[in-house]
Amino acid sequence: MKLYLTDSFKHDYKRLSPSIQKILDKKLLILIENLKHPSLRIKKMQGHDFIWEGSITKKFRFTFQIESDVCVIRRAGTHDILENP
Repeated sequence: MKLYLTDSFKHDYKRLSPSIQKILDKKLLILIENLKHPSLRIKKMQGHDFIWEGSITKKFRFTFQIESDVCVIRRAGTHDILENP
């Protein structure tokens, strides 16, 4: 699977601390290899048919959607991003 990073994600990523960025980088590598890996805690977002969320840490999340063989990474940050995935 390929990753596509949206401009919103790139903006969010820059605002994360270096330690969270490092964890997120590892999580995205896991995502490419195995969408069902338990450490990602993937679940469908309520109210959004095609948007999913994954866990970076207990406090931080990322959102994405899958289009064919591309995983579009939409947002990353605290739970607040879930209001506008």
